Amino acid sequence: MAERGSKVPVTPERKAAVPARGAYPLAPLHQEINRLFDDFSRGFSMFPFGLGALDWEPSSRAEPGNGALTPSVDVAETDKAFEITAELPGMTEDNIDVSLADGVLTLKGEKREEKEQKEKGYYLSERRYGAFQRSFRLPEGVDENKIDANFEKGVLKITLPKTPEAVKQAKKIAVKAKK
Repeated sequence: MAERGSKVPVTPERKAAVPARGAYPLAPLHQEINRLFDDFSRGFSMFPFGLGALDWEPSSRAEPGNGALTPSVDVAETDKAFEITAELPGMTEDNIDVSLADGVLTLKGEKREEKEQKEKGYYLSERRYGAFQRSFRLPEGVDENKIDANFEKGVLKITLPKTPEAVKQAKKIAVKAKK
């Protein structure tokens, strides 16, 4: 029997939080190099005029050594909306925070796992922690009041509906063969 998805609230905020820098002195350089490789590997065929409609924010890159995760995220555009899908296995909607501040959509989450096993002759205790943050600048024409986030079976899907004006702006241009 399929489980029903649960809604994750999208909370509007006034100011975007600035991520704290760790003790790793080369973190900014490391982040910039990662961003360059990410931009290059994203492919120019996908977005020939630069970055895509939902630009990746450098603050979303995890610093090495702090146990942070970077979830896989897919961004797609349909006629009526943009869709962001994030794979978050092993998490629940209580571990996820989706917020919107100054035109930037931010996904945050933290995963904590503790395992304790007591048997005759030994004691085992394991702890795993990880946090992530991904931010996306919203493109023009997104109706911020109708953003919807749903979480089902480890997958977070955020729908960013376009305003009626943005939907109407799309115009089909006929391609003619020259004789």
